[in-house]
Parts: sequence; structure tokens; C-alpha cells
Amino acid sequence: MSTHLTVVTHPLVQHKLTLMRKTETSTASFRQLLREISLLLAYEVTRELDLTQTTITTPMCEMQAPILEGKKLALISILRAGNGLMDGILELIPAARVGFVGLYRDPQTLQPVEYYCKLPASLEERMTIVVDPMLATGNSSVAALDLVKAKGAKNIRFLCLLASPEGVERMRQAHPDVPVITAALDEGLNDHGYIIPGLGDAGDRMFGTK
Repeated sequence: MSTHLTVVTHPLVQHKLTLMRKTETSTASFRQLLREISLLLAYEVTRELDLTQTTITTPMCEMQAPILEGKKLALISILRAGNGLMDGILELIPAARVGFVGLYRDPQTLQPVEYYCKLPASLEERMTIVVDPMLATGNSSVAALDLVKAKGAKNIRFLCLLASPEGVERMRQAHPDVPVITAALDEGLNDHGYIIPGLGDAGDRMFGTK
């Protein structure tokens, strides 16, 4: 990725995102749309996977054909909302290794508090994609990337559904080597640290909680 921020402007991505933003979209529809949009975003985030050549035999002849090179990539979900993005990506890359980082945002300080971390082995040898639907203040995302890097990951991408300018800048300052791929860069944050216009709390809308 040549730039720190990539906004995926594919028409299907933008159409599905609009449906997800609407207040009247049901939990079931929101969950399905998130799965669909994450699969489309996965095409963009995996654009630079390394390829090598292998010899295969088609029904017609033998040939040299491209296959993915190296260890299976790692998908790291920032719990709990990250799981919605991860499900769609796993449909495209079912052999990926999966990890989880559990963080919640302190409502007073807006700072992340870690409660769970389980990551795949050999991260230093894998492309690692960290997923969370919302890049708001950026605090949780930065903390998750700190943990992933501490476990050895070097080739990292951050994939989200929505980003705020504040969150993108926070990520750029803390992790300038990690490209951010998103479906939309929104206007900013409100007083509670939520993205505006946004789509509300992605986890609550996905799981039907308040």
C-alpha cells in the first residue's frame, strides 16, 4: 500500500454502507450487510499478497501457475465488533489463522482497557490483518496494534468499515507503517467519541444489544 489511508470507493461497498447507516436497518440485515461488505473489502486489503509459481496439470496439459506464497495470513479481530468483519473475510480466506484482542473503552477516559489477547504463532512470518468496524478515537486500535507488534507482527494492515479523521491521524502518528483500509472517512467525532454521521455502535447493531 503506497499511502497510509485507502478509502474503498467501489459502488457495491458504498451502497451496502449506506444501507448499514440507516436507523431502520434491522439487526439481521445489518449483520448480513457487514458480512457482504467485509468480503468486498477483503479484496482490497489482500491485493499485495505474495505469489509464487507451482507446477499443476490441467485437463489439457502441465503448466506453471500462481499460488499464494509463505505462511497463511493472520486475521486479528478486535472484540467484539471485529468478529463481524472477520466472518466475511474468512469466507474468502478460510485457511487464515485467527486471533482475538479484547479491549473495552473506559467511558470516562475513552482509553482502552485490555481483557483478552490470543494471537496466532509466527506472526513475524505472516501478513497480519487487524479488523474493527469503527476507527473512532483510534485509542483501541493503537493499543491492539501495540499488542500485535509485541508478538512479532511486522507486515500489518488495519481494516475498518468507518474511520474518523481523528482516528486516522492517531493511527498515523502511532503506527505510520500500518496502512488503514476503510469504506468511508466520516466527518469527525461527537463529545462521546462516536463517529459522525457514522452508524451508531457497530457491536450493538450487529448483536441487537444496547
